[in-house]
Amino acid sequence: MNRLLIISNRLPISVSRQNGEIHLQRSAGGLATGVGSFYKSCESLWVGWPGMNVQKKQKEEKDRIIEALRQEQCHPVFLSPYDIKHYYDGFCNNTLWPLFHYFNLYANYDQKTWNVYQRINEKFCEAVMEVARPDDIVWVHDYHLMLLPQMLRECLPDAEIGYFHHIPFPSFEIFRHLPWRKEILEGVLGADLIGFHTYGYVRHFLSSVRRILGYEHTFGEVRTDTRVVRTDLFPMGIDYRRFAEAAGSGPVQKEIARIRQKYGRQKIILSFDRLDYTKGIPLRLEAFDTLLEKKPGYQGKVSLVLVAVPSRTSVSRYQVLKKKIDELVGRINGKYGTTGWTPVHYFYNFLPFETLVAFYSAADVALVTPLRDGMNLMAKEYIATRTDGTGVLILSEMAGAAEELGEAIIVNPNDQDAVIEAIEVALAMPKKEQIERNRAMQKRLMRYDIERWVGDFLTRLSDARAVQVERSEQIITPAIQDKLTDDYASGKSRLLLLDYDGTLVPFAAKPRMAVPAGATRDVLEELSRAAPNEVVVISGRDRHTLDAWFGRMDIGIIAEHGVWIKERGGGWEMPEALSDEWKEEIYPILELYTDRTPGAFIEEKDYSLVWHYRRTEPILGARRAKDLKDDLLHLTSNLNVSVMEGSRIIEIKNTVVNKGRAAINWISRQTWDFVLAIGDDRTDEDLFEVMPPEAYSIKVGLAPSRAHFNLITQRDVIPLLWKCIERDKQETTGRKERRGRERGIIESAAPG
Repeated sequence: MNRLLIISNRLPISVSRQNGEIHLQRSAGGLATGVGSFYKSCESLWVGWPGMNVQKKQKEEKDRIIEALRQEQCHPVFLSPYDIKHYYDGFCNNTLWPLFHYFNLYANYDQKTWNVYQRINEKFCEAVMEVARPDDIVWVHDYHLMLLPQMLRECLPDAEIGYFHHIPFPSFEIFRHLPWRKEILEGVLGADLIGFHTYGYVRHFLSSVRRILGYEHTFGEVRTDTRVVRTDLFPMGIDYRRFAEAAGSGPVQKEIARIRQKYGRQKIILSFDRLDYTKGIPLRLEAFDTLLEKKPGYQGKVSLVLVAVPSRTSVSRYQVLKKKIDELVGRINGKYGTTGWTPVHYFYNFLPFETLVAFYSAADVALVTPLRDGMNLMAKEYIATRTDGTGVLILSEMAGAAEELGEAIIVNPNDQDAVIEAIEVALAMPKKEQIERNRAMQKRLMRYDIERWVGDFLTRLSDARAVQVERSEQIITPAIQDKLTDDYASGKSRLLLLDYDGTLVPFAAKPRMAVPAGATRDVLEELSRAAPNEVVVISGRDRHTLDAWFGRMDIGIIAEHGVWIKERGGGWEMPEALSDEWKEEIYPILELYTDRTPGAFIEEKDYSLVWHYRRTEPILGARRAKDLKDDLLHLTSNLNVSVMEGSRIIEIKNTVVNKGRAAINWISRQTWDFVLAIGDDRTDEDLFEVMPPEAYSIKVGLAPSRAHFNLITQRDVIPLLWKCIERDKQETTGRKERRGRERGIIESAAPG
């Protein structure tokens, strides 16, 4: 495998000063703990902030830190206190964190912090470019760096780039509150593969992409203007063996014995979290308080061990939360405590690994009830340490881990009665049932551990990149473009079949708004003036509109996908005799769907009807279009009409009509030296199908097609046509110059 370049906000190694010396220690946090357990086992380099402020003038200290971290396969990105305040504490944790965890009322939308967030993402991009190799696999992690994938894509267009989102991705209705929602989505879509912990997060992301950016998706593949991006779920695993083996180690066994001696015969309920408002710690304390009040029999027999790891201590909202937790703990202990029993044992600090595993192993119940959590690895760690199979996990349905750990007692953390009942069930659960539940979860966690998670993501990333490369092989490169323009210039008879909407002009909200701009008219005028050229504009629009736009040009026109044909200098003709009697039966159905779909409208042509839903809410529009198509297919089974799905339209027309049949009128006329056909949607596939083998057929966009080549976007079409014109002029000038030189040689050689 090529070198793996991991990029995250924090390095897995934190740097600090101790007595004037540089000190390294392992970082806290789910990502550092999870990914940090494997990255040294392969050729890799981790780029991130080392957790220490270093002034610009302290170059010597920076160099020492860089060298020390190099030994740990890390490369630092140095951030100033101002950066941390506005980027990390500001936009990351005062805007994105609360919004993505559904605490949207806590989110602060500050232009200054957004500007700093952009700048820090650029700074990370610069740091990556300092160390990147051409064949590196780049893996960007989490919400701190959501702009980075696209920045890296612009600097490393051929790189294999993955992005993993470790926190929840909210529903569209929540995400849409973010003023910079488009920039965030476009930033993430710079990756080849985007990973999430659960299918729900994938679904929310795809919904936002579709509704905000307008990009369609099929089976998790997003088709942007320039690329195809894959999304998928990868529930993050843990280093299962490390936790399971640690539970039986000497130091941990000694710590377990000490804990058991301290708590005696009491049942231990463990609550272990970062101190964060998303974890629902006050609700747990209130539920425990109510349990002791309503069921006094538990007093003196059950203790809650509450471990709250300090987090974002400089943020005021976290300071208020800590004060509230302190007060609740004090109230419960003051209300129920005795000289021989303390109801809540409160630890506000980071526990060493051995102590944490000892508490996992000693606790009879783990109470893990966040209000919203991307995954929650602590729940998995607790199960991994229970080597004898005992212990009960109470888990919030709002945690991503709940989808994997279904044998746990799953609760709604906001339902106090349900939490209290779960605690009672857990305390009374027979050991046999505990073992049955835990063994099932342990087998699952052993199979899909951190190494499997990493391997799964990187394998899918490689597959996604291979698809990108495969599809890019059809994209018109400079070499193919040169060959095309050379063939055009040398052709003595040339046929150009050009689709209109989505090809010569971009799509418009309403059909009448897609009037050809000056650039489109200019290129058609120029092409039509060349003697060898036969230019044909093909459109689904009605003949009257096309006549108004192009009637004075010396070109051929196909209207309504082939219902009407107009030769150069001629009038409109129908190649086939058609009927429109079927409209009376179909129109009421379209009206019904239009009334039920805000933004939809009907376009009526001579021999076809079109239901447009480009301006509707995307998901509603797609759903209505599917239902409408199903109804129409059933209704038209005995009629001589077809139902065709285009770019956010459903068109009903006579079966014998399509662009390919109409184009044959020109293709079969003679043997052409050069044939070019360009189109963008499904209606153009009929055109591509009838092209001669040697023709240049070009699909606009990256969707699969019968066309031989692809142009990435509609914006590339007009420049390509101008290059043909310019190359033709060069060839014409060259021929004139050659004839002039030949004439001069002949004249000079003639007898005087």
